[in-house]
This record gives sequence, C-alpha cells and structure tokens, in this order.
Amino acid sequence: MIKTLFLVLLTTALINNVVLSQFLGICPFLGVSRNTKTAAGMGGAVIFVITLSSAVSSLLYNYVLVRFNLTYLKTIVFIIVIAFLVQLVEAFLKKSVPSLYKSLGVYLPLITTNCAVLGTALTNVQDSNDFITSVVTGFGTAVGFCIAIVIMAGVREKTENNDFPESFKGTPAVLLTACLMSIAFYGFNVFA
Repeated sequence: MIKTLFLVLLTTALINNVVLSQFLGICPFLGVSRNTKTAAGMGGAVIFVITLSSAVSSLLYNYVLVRFNLTYLKTIVFIIVIAFLVQLVEAFLKKSVPSLYKSLGVYLPLITTNCAVLGTALTNVQDSNDFITSVVTGFGTAVGFCIAIVIMAGVREKTENNDFPESFKGTPAVLLTACLMSIAFYGFNVFA
C-alpha cells in the first residue's frame, strides 16, 4: 500500500504534472511566476487548497452524494468546497502575511476557478479513488504545480535581463520556456 501511494505521489507530481503535461492551471502558472517568493507562496496556497479539497470532496462524494443519489451535483459541491478553502487561505494570508497577500493579488481568489483544483477532485471521483489515494493524489498534484511554478519563476528571474530578440521578449519567451519545461518533464515518462 505504501509503495502504491508513493508511486501515486511521484506520478502526479512529476510524470503527469498538472501544468506541464495536463495543461491545467496555466493562468496562475504564467501570471504568478515572475519571482520565486510569490511563486512559492502561490504554490503553498495551491498545495493547501488542492490537498484539502481532495479530502473533503472525497468524503462528501462517497458519504453524501453517492449515498443520497445526488452524484449529479458533484461539480457544484466541489466548487463550493474549493471556494470555502480559498477564502480560508485568503483570510489567513491577509492577516498573517500581508506582503504575500498583496503580491498574489487577483491570482489568489482565482484559485477558486483554477481548473487544476477542480480537475483533481473530479479525476479522483472518476478514477474511483478511496480517501487516502484521493488525498495523496491531491497532494502530489499540488506539489507538481508548486515545483513547476517555482522552476518557471527561477528561470524567468535568471533570464529577465538577457538579450533576447525583440520578438521573443515577454510572453513568447515565457511560453517557449514552458514548452521546454514540458519537454523536460516528459522525460520522466521513461520511469513510468
């Protein structure tokens, strides 16, 4: 069981990285990856939200929605759970780390509509994962998001003052970097 959970964690974080192989959560990935501190803060918030939403969604789905034959409401219920958790993160950061709260700006509330968060909850249900596997899948997915956004921020910081041709400055350089990162992460498929 432990070996299986470790493989789930490794697979969701690296091999099936939510951003670089599934292309979910691209908006905050591109928008918040300007510096590593902000990217790490967003990664931490996403780890909290995806992990807890995976746990709560699994419990609600298996013990409420399935039991009362309300599975058609899963998307609405999952969005409500995610929105509540994002509000908790937002309140915590506003009170405890106001500088990070300000630097994340509009991207913090956008975690609610981040398709990586909802996608993870829906994938757990679709794959009929039990509670522990759902939590590990959520955590691995979130760690993979955090790894990708922090690496992207580091690359962007290092290349910010490089001499790019005018046509590659800004968004084209970021998208090219994301493409190269995706190819690099695809290399982990060899181990799958």
